[in-house]
Amino acid sequence: MLEPMTMRDPQAAGLAAFASLIADETRAACLLALLDGRAWTAGELARHAGVAPSTLSEHLGKLVAGGLLAEERQGRHRYVRLASAEVAQLVEELAARVGPDRARRPRTLRESSAGAAMARGRTCYDHFAGRLGIVLTDAFASRGLLSRDAGFALTDAGLAWFGAAGVALERGGRRALARGCLDWTERRPHLAGVAGAALCRHALAAGWCVRIGSGRAVKVTDTGEQAFSDLLGVESGMLR
Repeated sequence: MLEPMTMRDPQAAGLAAFASLIADETRAACLLALLDGRAWTAGELARHAGVAPSTLSEHLGKLVAGGLLAEERQGRHRYVRLASAEVAQLVEELAARVGPDRARRPRTLRESSAGAAMARGRTCYDHFAGRLGIVLTDAFASRGLLSRDAGFALTDAGLAWFGAAGVALERGGRRALARGCLDWTERRPHLAGVAGAALCRHALAAGWCVRIGSGRAVKVTDTGEQAFSDLLGVESGMLR
């Protein structure tokens, strides 16, 4: 009896191999940590993931070879970062599919406090996420600076706003000027792309927002509350 012939999709093996890069808790922890947009040393990531440096080195090798991380060496130190904004988008959107309802519940008060801070405001690679990201995105939309009719797009008024606010847009290249990025805690899209990155970069440089500790969490300062109120009409209570 002849067995039926099967046609294998040539992309199936590649997709399975790529998915396996993320299907490991240690590697997933590294990718999520690197969503802060900064370069980490292998030692820092090992401590963050709770594994031995030798174990972490093996995991990093796989992520670099798979194109998810980029690395550079300075002296004795090995630094890694996410390979691109596209990789960051992929990681954040996958995290959104898990969502807080399916994530492991915090086991300590410290973990609970850290999780609450992340939900209030954090960086997602190079733009704002969490409640902060959503509040700012809604403010852009309500003032006619951002259109969400068919994806995200800055309006003419939005482009003028960035110029008037002194927030430089680094235009050029293939990256979208504005796009929506699904927020894993709010379950709604926040502003990403060139515009989202520019706003985040300017807010951190101007002291409107500051990082909390060494992670991704950020908080709005008094100066930032005033700036977001003056420029976007955001009530200070919505940013706390």
